[in-house]
Amino acid sequence: MPDADSRFAELWDAHYDDVLAYAARRVDHETARDVAAETFLVAWRRRDDLPADRPFPWLLHVARNTLANEARGHRRRRLLWGRLRDDRGTHEPAADVAAGLAEGGRIGAALRRLSARDREALQLVGWEELDAKDAAVVAGCSAKTFSVRLHRARRRLAAVLAELDTDDQRLHPMTLQRSSQS
Repeated sequence: MPDADSRFAELWDAHYDDVLAYAARRVDHETARDVAAETFLVAWRRRDDLPADRPFPWLLHVARNTLANEARGHRRRRLLWGRLRDDRGTHEPAADVAAGLAEGGRIGAALRRLSARDREALQLVGWEELDAKDAAVVAGCSAKTFSVRLHRARRRLAAVLAELDTDDQRLHPMTLQRSSQS
């Protein structure tokens, strides 16, 4: 039977790159590395709590919580800096952690218009390729609740995409006309 160190090394080898990628799709690369490191620090400290059969969703749940802690810390530092500068919050707020979307173009624009909860549900299934059960572990809810969230997020995404198409058609009617003639 492998010892705790070798089991942890196997966990690191199997999932570090995926946890880093998860964080990097949400924040800058340097912060993502910190999030991944913190995630595995928590995993080491709580190695007895790690689910043996499917640790990846558990790791992403820890990474998600770490990202939330990072965002709260960033907001607190920003507010403190504002008080120190006596800005009283009149400066531009820093970008939301979740706004670091890797997708550009039409889908990226649509995702940015959704709530953080909707983006997270869509990203867990689309980018992380998790099923509803594993994504629910990451989101900290039941699989049924996550399935409902995902359904609603998909419906909202479709509505935003339709709205973007309507806006694009209104702004660029000739482009649409030319493409329909082809």
